[in-house]
Amino acid sequence: MTADRITLKGLRFRGRHGVLPAERELGQEFVIDVTLFLDTRPAADSDEVTQTVHYGELALDLAKVVEGEPVNLIETLAERLAEVCLASELVQAAEVTVHKPAAPIPLAFDDVAVTILRSRS
Repeated sequence: MTADRITLKGLRFRGRHGVLPAERELGQEFVIDVTLFLDTRPAADSDEVTQTVHYGELALDLAKVVEGEPVNLIETLAERLAEVCLASELVQAAEVTVHKPAAPIPLAFDDVAVTILRSRS
């Protein structure tokens, strides 16, 4: 796996994910971080966006997943987001973190997050 990375941090989308009926009905904010592992040399050599991952388009595709069909677990959401990241053949691996800062926990907390790392098999 290459050491080159493209990272998007703090993408904020509203989704209706969770096991509680109120989470599905009212929705809440989810914060997404993704790191793509890929060889950026072809893009650097050509100076062409077609030789890399267009992070603006990727952000829109990630938004569709978070804002789309609800799932119970943020683990499932992270898996679906990783699939989007790996859709580009240029991407060797993807690390995805799903933050759920408004998780229904009856105690003070800063964040709840799940991080997964997926690669091409």
